[in-house]
Amino acid sequence: PILAVHHDQAIWGNDANEFNPTRFSDGVARAAKHPVAFIPFGLGVRTCIGQNLAILQAKLTLAIILQRFSFSLAPTYQHAPTVLMLLYPQYGAPIIFRRLSDPTITQDQGS
Repeated sequence: PILAVHHDQAIWGNDANEFNPTRFSDGVARAAKHPVAFIPFGLGVRTCIGQNLAILQAKLTLAIILQRFSFSLAPTYQHAPTVLMLLYPQYGAPIIFRRLSDPTITQDQGS
């Protein structure tokens, strides 16, 4: 049934069977006509066996990013929270990342 949902033209449009990553450019909730139409790991007893590994890798990636960068909202950010099952920013949340200096590297080592 999930495969049928992921290829349903009524939900995804006429190009439902085509590889089109740009459909997710406005976020997963806006990729299809229904906000929860994308079920990447499946549900129930047939849930993807790689789900836990994928979530672990995502957490590790986030931890590394938080260790190495500071971030702030871009000046173009417009505060406009919207509810679509969950609360999210209506116009996105552009973020500015700045690399943190590495305290383990001294001036002599860095040059």
